Amino acid sequence: MTLTFLGIESSCDDTAAAVVRGDGTILSSVVEGQTALHAAFGGVVPEIAARAHAERLDGCVMQALDQAGMALRDLDGIAVTAGPGLIGGVLSGVMLAKGLAAATGLPMVGVNHLAGHALTPRLTDGLAFPYLMLLISGGHCQFLIVRGAEDFVRLGGSIDDAPGEAFDKTAKLLGLPQPGGPEVSRAAEAGDPKRFALPRPLLDRPGCDMSFSGLKTALLRERDKLVAAQGGLYRQDRADLCAAFQLAVADVLAEKTRRALVSYLEEAPSAPALAVAGGVAANTLIRARLEDVAAQVGATFVAPPLRLCTDNAAMIAFAGIERFRNGGRDGMDLTARPRWPLDQNATPLVGAGRKGAKA
Repeated sequence: MTLTFLGIESSCDDTAAAVVRGDGTILSSVVEGQTALHAAFGGVVPEIAARAHAERLDGCVMQALDQAGMALRDLDGIAVTAGPGLIGGVLSGVMLAKGLAAATGLPMVGVNHLAGHALTPRLTDGLAFPYLMLLISGGHCQFLIVRGAEDFVRLGGSIDDAPGEAFDKTAKLLGLPQPGGPEVSRAAEAGDPKRFALPRPLLDRPGCDMSFSGLKTALLRERDKLVAAQGGLYRQDRADLCAAFQLAVADVLAEKTRRALVSYLEEAPSAPALAVAGGVAANTLIRARLEDVAAQVGATFVAPPLRLCTDNAAMIAFAGIERFRNGGRDGMDLTARPRWPLDQNATPLVGAGRKGAKA
């Protein structure tokens, strides 16, 4: 029997709902962004995001069901992001899922948001286990060997800023609009990437861990030198800084991916594959570099469509189906989790507190 699940996603600043079948058919996918709500603040404000989720989730679910031509009684289950993420938003989604499950009797499955991203290549391309996943987004950056729907081995990741976060902060430093990734990439098209010698953090150390905070600081210093020397930034200065920053990020990701592939290939997969997901995967330079690295070792390169790389509920519905097939179920004691590492056995990338490891 082909399962059909409703997915609910509200971990950051996108309110989303989708209806997906277990064979990978996406019957509907609704995503309502909050860019305009946060534009004046230069980043996502958790309280505003949580309020917007609470106001919009019901409507998104109704719209997703309408687009799929289905009612709640036609579903086989409900999947909801239970973490990690901004706790107010995650809680809004979990409470809605609990209400729907209680009212309908449908089974409920809590999904790790990162697992949604990591399993997206199976939704879009039917990718076989095991494959190497590079998750690069505004909040996360990890290399994962995906051995199963709930079996992940982390090879490394960012010990501070995620690449998307670094792109956003760079845009803010240079007076560019948010979200910063597309703006930096657009400005870089007219820039000279060799004008500024920005560092490639952690390339002098073994392993797959990365750092992007120092790179952002180096760009800040170059900006300040220009401002002090000429009283401000010219358009070409911005373009050159963006180009240098983007190339540095691409260089780091390419080299660390090469190292991760070496470790992954030691598992002797029958069909080696490198998959990438997250908003930063839309960057054409980074994508081209990663594709080239995969080709060098004979691995298939898989990059889902951008609408499924960024936060969405279709990936949550599919991940929920995968977990449900493995016997995963959750009751009314399902909790919203701000932190939830995929690889529970890995040493935390960032310091752990009372709420657990961040990643």
